[in-house]
Amino acid sequence: MNKKWMATGVLGTLLMTGIAGYTYESAQPVEAKQKTKQAKVKNVIFMIPDGYSAAYATNYRWYQGGEETELDGHLKGMMRTYSANTKVTDSAAAGTAMATGTKTNNGTIGMDPSGKEVASILDRADQAGKATGLVSTSAITHATPAVFASHVATRANEADIAKQYMDEMKVDVLLGGGQKFFFDQKNGGVQEAGNLVKKAERAGYQYADSLESLNETDGRKVLGLFAEEGMAPELDRENTNQPSLATMTSKALQTLKKDRDGFFLMVEGSQIDWAGHAHDAAWAMKDAEAFHQAVEKVLRFAAKDKHTLVVVAGDHDTGGMSVGGYDEYVAKPEVLKNVKATGDEMVRQFNDDLSNIASVVKRETTFDLTAEEIQTLQKVDAKKRVMTLNEMISKRAYVGWTTAVHTGVDVPLYAYGPQSEQFSGLHENTDIPGLMANAMKLKK
Repeated sequence: MNKKWMATGVLGTLLMTGIAGYTYESAQPVEAKQKTKQAKVKNVIFMIPDGYSAAYATNYRWYQGGEETELDGHLKGMMRTYSANTKVTDSAAAGTAMATGTKTNNGTIGMDPSGKEVASILDRADQAGKATGLVSTSAITHATPAVFASHVATRANEADIAKQYMDEMKVDVLLGGGQKFFFDQKNGGVQEAGNLVKKAERAGYQYADSLESLNETDGRKVLGLFAEEGMAPELDRENTNQPSLATMTSKALQTLKKDRDGFFLMVEGSQIDWAGHAHDAAWAMKDAEAFHQAVEKVLRFAAKDKHTLVVVAGDHDTGGMSVGGYDEYVAKPEVLKNVKATGDEMVRQFNDDLSNIASVVKRETTFDLTAEEIQTLQKVDAKKRVMTLNEMISKRAYVGWTTAVHTGVDVPLYAYGPQSEQFSGLHENTDIPGLMANAMKLKK
């Protein structure tokens, strides 16, 4: 029996015997299930809001005004997140499971716990002649994008990850941060293997390092690196010349759709996770908004195309965010809309004697800090100042936090398009790449 459907009692008997047009495998009508199976999937877009759990989804809904979000109507089920060696995963192990179907140990990229390399859904799409792409607001060599096209024992080996990208050249579109991992040392990077950007250009990639240069690309292969490491948070992006996640996603779709065989694209909203680590609720909501704007672009493309499967799932929860807290029956995440900068950016604006804390916070948030809060920020260790400020702001929104790392809770799983019903129910994270491969009819 399919472990995702363990019905009991009278309903279970009806379902298991096929009465009323149902089977024990699914609570979906047989006719609808057959139509879903027959639908042709040419493209798969896998969107990962890193660190995004049900608490983030709920807070974001209230942040946006309480109405249904772009994702709400496409909720199919939940996904388990644990890794091979712990109930609380990191992004490397979670990503490897979601990309390859193999559980591995925390910190490991594209390998099983014994160190054996494992193929990803992107590898299989490439072998089938499909175009491929990776988009991220972190460095493109960061854990989540890396698991789709590289194999290293530890996620910290980002220079090796970049080298593997450019040795294999199986990813047609790479958009994100991470310039330092592609340039050699004499050009300000860390790469010992030579200038990987020049290598990419010789191989036919168009290189972009700004919003303007990205807009000018029109080929079939694009390498876009818009920051030395991670890109700017969405709250602070207006101070840069970097493209938004939605813009990068649109460029990836525009480029990849030129391949008549179809494509596989992974899009990561990386900094929802970073905000959770920092307990910066406003940053988390603003980057969630940026991710939803990218989702809107993708859903519009898929609705028009009719042969595109869209799958969305966070890789884990970050920070143990709550909806409400502080011993009150109150939640006000909507107040975070008044925040105009991350906690990091606000603390950077503090002067050396910390005498301007109140004015900076007032200007960037509209909040008036109490005398006690100002004194706390002046006295706290400098390394803890950002998180201390973030927690003060979170408290005003009644957003709580339980940890500075990840938690092991299940996360929502969304899907849209042909074969999307295959994602209904409670899944292991290792189920996802197999379901996507089956939808595209990729060979093992």
